[in-house]
This record gives sequence, C-alpha cells and structure tokens, in this order.
Amino acid sequence: MPKAKKGRSTVPVHPICHKTIHANFTNAELARIGDDPERMKEKEAVAKFVRWIADKPPDFHAPTR
Repeated sequence: MPKAKKGRSTVPVHPICHKTIHANFTNAELARIGDDPERMKEKEAVAKFVRWIADKPPDFHAPTR
C-alpha cells in the first residue's frame, strides 16, 4: 500500500519486487489492487517477472527498468 494511505495494512516486499511493482503500477492502481498478488500478475509484464525471479536466491538483486 502507498505510504499516503495511512491506516492500511502493509506487506513486506523484496526491493527488486518493489521496484518492479512501481515500474508497472501507479499508486492509484495499487490502492485498487490491494495486496493481492494474483491481481498484480494479471499484468503480463509482472507475470513474466514472477516467472523469471522464481528460481533466484532470496538475496538476488538486478537492475530494474
């Protein structure tokens, strides 16, 4: 959830995933989606990222476009 939406729940997210989320969604879109990863994966770019990152170690980092 965007920090501007105080009082809402937050979910810890790995930095590379956080960057990818913000590269693909506006804060308004994220507010509508909430913390539902399945709804985020409806966007093909995010689904592709999830498939790519799935076999990476937890401490993996890479540049995000």
